[in-house]
Amino acid sequence: MDRRSFVIGSAAAAAALKTSFAQDAYPTRAITVINPFPPGGAVDVVMRPLAAILEPMVQKPVVIDTKAGAAGQVGAQVAAHAKPDGYTLLSHLTSISGFAEVDRLFGRQPKFTNADFIPLARFVADPCVLVCNDQQPYKTLKEFVEDAKKRPHEIVYSSGGLYGASHLPLAYLEKATGPLKLPHLPTSGGGPAITAILGNNAQVTTQSVSATLPHVKSGKLRPLAVFSATRSKLLPDVPTLKELGYDVEYYLWVGIFAPKATPPAIVTTLRAAIGKAVQSDQFKATLANVGQELAYLDGPDFQKFWDIDGKRTDEAVISIGRQG
Repeated sequence: MDRRSFVIGSAAAAAALKTSFAQDAYPTRAITVINPFPPGGAVDVVMRPLAAILEPMVQKPVVIDTKAGAAGQVGAQVAAHAKPDGYTLLSHLTSISGFAEVDRLFGRQPKFTNADFIPLARFVADPCVLVCNDQQPYKTLKEFVEDAKKRPHEIVYSSGGLYGASHLPLAYLEKATGPLKLPHLPTSGGGPAITAILGNNAQVTTQSVSATLPHVKSGKLRPLAVFSATRSKLLPDVPTLKELGYDVEYYLWVGIFAPKATPPAIVTTLRAAIGKAVQSDQFKATLANVGQELAYLDGPDFQKFWDIDGKRTDEAVISIGRQG
């Protein structure tokens, strides 16, 4: 899609909301969306094109502010304690659900909990896939599991950070297969975790399908199983864990949140603008270009989903803690 058609389409999508924003006091200045991960990750890939579509709708700049660290905890903490006026939002992943449980696990007072945020929307729910690099002999999940159990503490698993969104799937997998005893190599994000496996500093990782797809196509990474309920359209030859007899399902979702106590009128305004933006052809095309599909949930439905998903995430955190 060229820039001219993108701008024209964004302007058309904005027209439906222009009148209401012109009559509303909010927003009167730039809106900042915190990205708590390094640039180029799942949040960045989703939020930057969305911000470009939102700007003409809200008639103010929508700025992405990267505050990476601690597997996404640093940026989330900043957002949790930001003034609840609609000018500081947070985009985050699956892992946000488990941070309070991590603090409790280590005897710390939680820096924030899920109750500190108001879910505005979920954008995508990208299936995760277990991959090994091309230096490994595994062609199937069974071969990998059998070798891991024969050689405990020898096969390294990389992730985007301790208790992060790409560390949690290992807990789900081990709950189904039994302990695999894989040394864990935490990195600063999904991109560095993939770099680690490409360089054979790690041998396996679980990342989103979209993030690993270019390396799968090049032959550098080999997919062993996907964590989705059905096979990925992008990896149709790769079996699901459920097909292989393991009752495991896990997605790397991306959503957006406002701090608690944000006024209801502002929340409603944001939900309306975001809902319009995500349904635009421009946003859907951008997602398709990076191997994603829209899996939109509006605020109330996202809250229901998050309540259930958060419990599963807490279980995974506790499971990892016990093994540690």
